[in-house]
Amino acid sequence: MSDELQRIMAIDDPYLLLREVTTRLADAQQEVTELARLRRRVVQDLHAQGLSYAQIAEKAGLSRGRIHQIRHTGPAPEGVFLGAGAVTIVTPLRWDGEKKRPVVAMADVNSGKRLEELAKSYGLDVSSGHVLVSGEVDLNRDGLVVVCGPGMSETMSDLYAQDPVLSWEHPEGEPWALVDRRTGNSYRAGRDTDPSRWYDVGYLGRLPRPDGNGSVLAIAGIHTEGSLGVVHMLTSDLNTIWGQVGERRFSTLVGVEYDPETDEPQSVELLTPLYLHDEETEA
Repeated sequence: MSDELQRIMAIDDPYLLLREVTTRLADAQQEVTELARLRRRVVQDLHAQGLSYAQIAEKAGLSRGRIHQIRHTGPAPEGVFLGAGAVTIVTPLRWDGEKKRPVVAMADVNSGKRLEELAKSYGLDVSSGHVLVSGEVDLNRDGLVVVCGPGMSETMSDLYAQDPVLSWEHPEGEPWALVDRRTGNSYRAGRDTDPSRWYDVGYLGRLPRPDGNGSVLAIAGIHTEGSLGVVHMLTSDLNTIWGQVGERRFSTLVGVEYDPETDEPQSVELLTPLYLHDEETEA
């Protein structure tokens, strides 16, 4: 019996006991989920290195059937791309002059819901939050996924400035652009070009928290259609992206063709490599 369990069992106040047991159960379930994810990841990695299930089983002291079961059941390893145990999905509030209150753009609502569904499909607990109309948001939290561009938040602008390869640029009197500093290529939304077209550019990156104690997964489009396109790519091909970047800091740009009636992505493609930031720093 662990010391923590003994401490809880010794509580006399029934209401405090109920609260402590409920909290501990939630924490324990998250821990079990992440241990199962890690176990499956280890088996998957060993198998990818060329070891058979029988060889893995022999070295681990488990049965071949158990190893095979671990490989194909439980939470998928790529879920850790979003966070461990629990994630918080944050979308921006915008001021509606007609309604005289903060609202969330429909595209951002859809992005948030789809990210929530994706996280839950990997066994993660999900909560939500907002970037305030003022642009304020606390980035020093674990498991944070933020859908917000630099134009709506100085805090997010400072976060994006940590990217060593890709940058947001907004010259006076000009529309926003995303720039690949390695190649010199500049990318703009289709509505900001002549002739215009139903096309947007999205950003996806894992960037350092202001307090230095972790990272934030940041998603943004030049317009909201770009964010939706990034989310579409994550929901359809997360395993491939995770396989290339793992839990390391990185960034990339996504081109999005969308339906002008619904804003829904019709096709998405990577415009840049998945840049690993530690490699950029070494270079």
